[in-house]
Formats: sequence, structure tokens, C-alpha cells
Amino acid sequence: MAGIDVGKAFLDIALHPAPPHGSPAKPGSKPGSKPWQVANTVEGWDALAAQLTAAGVTCVGLEASGGYERGVADALRARGLEVRLHQPLQVKAFAEMHLRRAKNDRLDARLIAAFTALRAEYQDARAAPDPRLRAFADRLVFIDQAIEDASRAKLRLEHQLEPRLRRQLEADARRAGDRAARELARLAAELRAQPDLAERLDLLLSIPGLGEKTALRLVVQMPELGRLSREQAASLAGLAPFDHDSGKHAGERHIAGGRARVRTALYTAALPASYRWNPALVALRTRLQARGKTHKQALIACARKLLIYANTVLARGTPWRPATEPA
Repeated sequence: MAGIDVGKAFLDIALHPAPPHGSPAKPGSKPGSKPWQVANTVEGWDALAAQLTAAGVTCVGLEASGGYERGVADALRARGLEVRLHQPLQVKAFAEMHLRRAKNDRLDARLIAAFTALRAEYQDARAAPDPRLRAFADRLVFIDQAIEDASRAKLRLEHQLEPRLRRQLEADARRAGDRAARELARLAAELRAQPDLAERLDLLLSIPGLGEKTALRLVVQMPELGRLSREQAASLAGLAPFDHDSGKHAGERHIAGGRARVRTALYTAALPASYRWNPALVALRTRLQARGKTHKQALIACARKLLIYANTVLARGTPWRPATEPA
């Protein structure tokens, strides 16, 4: 096993278990017992892949690092190495479990290597992500940022009285909104050029209340849908209510974690769907509010139900049908 602490400019690498002797590896040499460093560049990735292969490493663990880990992960996978991507929270919890307080890049690399070895004992490796979906996901983030730019410009407009500056802010909001609309249409067209993704998109669009933007997000950012249980899907999207009980105390259930952009999209879609477009969700919201649930609690439940509908139609491979419709 090996662990890599990813930085913008450099990668720090450690083996687990470390060899009994040696020194930091140089490009083209066999790694030794101490962590070593390579540049986070194409040349560095190639040198690292050769070093790890020479050391007999078959599995490499990395932390998600805002995208700086993508290049090295792809390069190592291309060389036949198994790559496991960990969430920073997982590695941090592992360090706290071992009462580790000291922190630097080389210590982090050793910690990631040890955590990778432990996790490999009880959890199978996940398949490499679909490169098409990664590119689409980056585009979705760009669209989100354009929408956020438009919202910020509109907010500033509310507090700006000078006509000249108001015209500038109005133009900024209009440009950002137009940019988001154009990119969303282009993304949908390019995704539909992929037959398997187009089929998934059409299945999701058959669900009343699930618009194109939300359906695109589910196709791109939740590719696991259709292969999960309803509980797993809700947890992955951050829409699962977690218990908070101890002894005789029964605390409030709260949602937490998961994929924030997916959760936000589903919550946003649940509002119009549960008031107008989806009769099943309208009935669910009405029933929950009659039982004393708050507006927000009812909408979260509707968002979770919308996700369950999506998971179901993808699992069955058939369009959504109301429960009252005869089979």
C-alpha cells in the first residue's frame, strides 16, 4: 500500500508497511522507508508510477483535494494501480483515533497509507469514475457559479441607487443568467449524444416535478442511482434523517453529509413539485403538515421521496407511473 498527500505543487508519498531501511527515493529509483516527494506534474506522475511499481505497490490511497488529485489518480490508474479516494473527514477521524496531533505533509502521507491499508481489509474498491461524467460535473459547477453570479448582482442591485451603477449590475446579472442558460442547453445536448446517458435522463424526466436541470444533476453527480437501496440513496444525497438518541433521550432527527449540490437541487425541485406538479408529493406534503411537521421538514421528506422515485425508475428501466395507475 502507499499513501499520497496531495498538494497543489507537490505530492508526498509514503509506503505501508514501510521497508525496514532505505532513503527517500529519487526519480527512477526504488522508494525507501522514508516518505519522499515528487512534483504534481505529468513528469512527476510518470516518475511516481514507475517508483511505486518498482516497490511492488498495488494500491494507492489519496485524499480528495479540490481537484488537485485528479491528474495523479488518472495516471496511476492508467499504469494498472488501484486508486482509492478518501474523504478528508475519514482520514482526520483515523488520526484522532490514534491520538495523532503532529501534522505535516510527510506525516499525512504515512497516515493516508495506513488508513488505506486498514480500509482495504473490509471494503472493496470502487470502480474508476466515468471520465465523461467528470467533465459534465465540471460544467455543472460552472453553471452553478454563473447562477450564483447573477444572484449576487441582483442582491447588490437592491442596495444601489446610482443609475450608472444600477445599469452595470443589471447587465452583469443578465450576462450571468444568459451564460448559465446557454451552458445548460449545451450540456444537455452533449449528454444526449451519449445513448446510455440519454436513456437515464429520459427516465428521470418522466417523473412529474423533476425538471431538466435537476435530472441532469442526478445523471451526472449520482451515477450510482438505480443500483442502490432507498436508504443508501438518501444517505448518499444527504437526505437521510439520522438518529440522535441516548438512553431515555430521543433527540430530533437531522439530515447531514452527502452530496450538497444534489441535495440542494432536490430540495429546490421539491417545492413546486409538492405544491403543484406531482400529485403524490402534494398528498405527502399535505399529510405531513397535517400531522404537525414544519414546512421545511415536509419539503425535506418530499425531496427524499423524489430521490426514491428517481432511484426506482432507473432500477426498473421504465418510466415513472403513479401508484394509482393500473399495471
